[in-house]
Amino acid sequence: MSLDLPAWAAEFLRESRVARLGTADRAGRPLVVPVCYAFDGHACFSAIDAKPKRVAARALRRVRNIEQNPQVSLVVDRYDEDWARLCWVIVEGRADLLTEGPVRATAVDLLVSKYAQYRAMGLDREGATVIRIAPERALAWRYAG
Repeated sequence: MSLDLPAWAAEFLRESRVARLGTADRAGRPLVVPVCYAFDGHACFSAIDAKPKRVAARALRRVRNIEQNPQVSLVVDRYDEDWARLCWVIVEGRADLLTEGPVRATAVDLLVSKYAQYRAMGLDREGATVIRIAPERALAWRYAG
C-alpha cells in the first residue's frame, strides 16, 4: 500500500531519527518503545539489534506482542518550544518479523545507510530480526496556526 501522506509528512517520516512503536499483546495490554527505523516510501522497518538487552531478542515483549497481535502503530513526532514547529505522523499497520530474505536484506541496507551506529555494530552481518510495518493507514498533523 502506498501511504497517502502530504509531501511534508512523507519527508518527515523519511528523515526523522527516532519513533515510538506501539504494540499490544493478545489481551490488548499495550507497550510503547522508542525505535530507530527506516521508511522506504512503502513500509517502515526497525531492527532488533545487538544493543544489550535483558532477554534474548525473541523473548522481547515487542516481539512476543507482534507474534500474538500483528497490529501496530508507529509514531514519529517533533516537539519544540516554538509550537509552530509541532508535528507528528502515525503509521498504523501490520507488523511482520523478518529473519531472512531479500526484503530483510533491503531493510538492513536502509537502516545501515541511515544510522552509522548500525554500520559500526555490523547489523548487516549479525542476522538481526527486522520488524516490517506494512501500512494500512497513516495520519499526519502539523501546527497550522
